Amino acid sequence: MAIAMTSRERVLSAFSRTGYDRIPVKHEATPEVNRMLMDHFGLKNMEQLLRVVGDDFRYVDPVYGGPELRSFPDGSVEGYWGERYKYAEFAGGRYLESCYQPFAGIERLEDLDRSRFPSAVRFDYSTIRPQCEVLRDQGVAICFGTAGDMDFINSIARARGTEQVLIDLVTDDPVYLAIMEARFRFYFEMHRRVLEAAGGLIDFTHIGEDLGTQNAQVIGHDLFERHFAPKLKEYFAMVHSYGARTMMHMCGCVIAFLPRLIELGLDVYDVVQPATPEMDIARLQRRHGDRLTFCGSVCVQSTLAFGRPEDVVAEVRRRLELFPRGGLFLGPTHAIQVGSPLENILALYRTAGSLDEAIVGRLRSVGVEASAGDGKVNMSKLF
Repeated sequence: MAIAMTSRERVLSAFSRTGYDRIPVKHEATPEVNRMLMDHFGLKNMEQLLRVVGDDFRYVDPVYGGPELRSFPDGSVEGYWGERYKYAEFAGGRYLESCYQPFAGIERLEDLDRSRFPSAVRFDYSTIRPQCEVLRDQGVAICFGTAGDMDFINSIARARGTEQVLIDLVTDDPVYLAIMEARFRFYFEMHRRVLEAAGGLIDFTHIGEDLGTQNAQVIGHDLFERHFAPKLKEYFAMVHSYGARTMMHMCGCVIAFLPRLIELGLDVYDVVQPATPEMDIARLQRRHGDRLTFCGSVCVQSTLAFGRPEDVVAEVRRRLELFPRGGLFLGPTHAIQVGSPLENILALYRTAGSLDEAIVGRLRSVGVEASAGDGKVNMSKLF
């Protein structure tokens, strides 16, 4: 029988391919799905849920010091760049969607309002080390960042428009490039300050970029090399200089970029969406599994949403066979969506060996307080 590991030991052993007691797990779901799971188990907060499903990762955050992100009479809320978001309602749930884009229609640099650009100095980093020390005592792998950090296509589109951003990349539009540079420096400096404050206690940093559609890449290699590669190389090198590892969220079919991202310094590819045959996890493992760790891979668009529990079991068992000593942090391919059967979600974590239903009673009676590392989504960090 394998000796029980802490979450951090398990994650780092999987990363180094030296074996583990069970496959590491990283949970992600919409608020509605998390609520369904908490209600099922009678839990009070996300930290309790993460312990029950066996999530091996927790996140830290600096404290935002202003200016205040405003709310408006129409129900919208402001993001860091002056853009606004409003909930789009659908059957059973809701998502924040961009509803005001401050940089839309701007064609000249002199018309770009740089007063909307945020700064890393607006955050208080003094709590980072204490947060990390608490989480290190809990034995979890410590992360900082979100899929919305960097994110030069999707997140700038929320403040300028998707079509315009794609045109900007092709035409080297100076307005877009100024926003892109400001966004890069903002997140680069925020991540650097967090890593500095943590004093070596952060295991992974997390950023994102929308490089793939369901079937192919969004941009060509020439655009990637011109606009993205230099910035990612600089960022990855900075993270490694602090002893942390790099994780990058990419939806869709991104296989064309993986060799170059590995060269640039990417350590973990999150969330591995098996949308096409070449994105199959076994094929990715054969081609890149010796140099890249994968995260996710159980599809929220097919198996988890529309399959049967036995389909989920088969998918998880296949991954356990493919990664017997590491190289995969198991989880969904994105946030598990509203309408996904409870039985399928439980089958995912039960088959992974991470679901700990035995502690539910203890959590109910003793209680576990939510903390800075409880896995909650800080919505402003998505902006």
